[in-house]
Amino acid sequence: MAQLITPAELDCLVRSGTVRVLDVRYRLDRPDGSADHLDGHVPCAVYVDMETELSWHGRPEDGRHPLPATADLEAAVRRWGIHDNDTVVVYDDDRALGASRAWWLLTRSGVADVRLLDGGLRAWVAAGLPLESGPVVPEPGDVSLTPIAEPVLSIDEAAAFAASGVLIDVRAAERYRGEVEPVDPIAGHIPGAANLPTGAYMDGERFRDAESLRELFASVGIAEGVTAAAYCGSGVTAAQAVFAAELAGLRLGIYPGSWSQWSNTPGRPIATGAAPAEVTASV
Repeated sequence: MAQLITPAELDCLVRSGTVRVLDVRYRLDRPDGSADHLDGHVPCAVYVDMETELSWHGRPEDGRHPLPATADLEAAVRRWGIHDNDTVVVYDDDRALGASRAWWLLTRSGVADVRLLDGGLRAWVAAGLPLESGPVVPEPGDVSLTPIAEPVLSIDEAAAFAASGVLIDVRAAERYRGEVEPVDPIAGHIPGAANLPTGAYMDGERFRDAESLRELFASVGIAEGVTAAAYCGSGVTAAQAVFAAELAGLRLGIYPGSWSQWSNTPGRPIATGAAPAEVTASV
């Protein structure tokens, strides 16, 4: 179950030394957040790199941020100083997009207590709490991870998903409609997918309340008992929708290959426009 923690609550844990904090700053236009981390971060926070630790890179048809192998993720998590039964708090400075990816990978790999800083780094600063500069290099941990147990959609499963459930595309509306595509080779969306952009789940840097989130998901047909999954550009920001869904008492799967995999795979149909199923072209 998704959990939020306030800056004041995190400050207490940091002062008592009973928490592992992860700084997962990442943006599409600035994927390397290490310099920002060095300038200032929550005390004891370890920098986590999206490109090399929360994903791996292969061929274009694998997508831009495929899920890391369990052994590789475990090695990274131990480098962050995490032990079994640790309380872990993750944060970033951009709508919980990077932090949600870390939360999803950790919780689905067997780390039981992973929380997300409500409001991110901006809320920490706004609360008047201190920042620390420079690198944080903890003693290695010995956590043991397990392979992700819940369903993770393949490209073929994503193609068939709309026939049996609700598939949502969480990219910006103009990318979904196919009007612009700043990163991937073709614009548009997976036929049958509805659009529910990342910003819709948030009020600034904070998640909306549970009732508002339930109403938001209901607007595209997602309710308790409905099979549903999310995708985005490269599998990173879809995790934010999963976190929001859990706050609302709902469950979402993920298609991690997302649009970056779909648009690089020959023969896949492409839909454009505001309607979910207007097939207009193929890759």
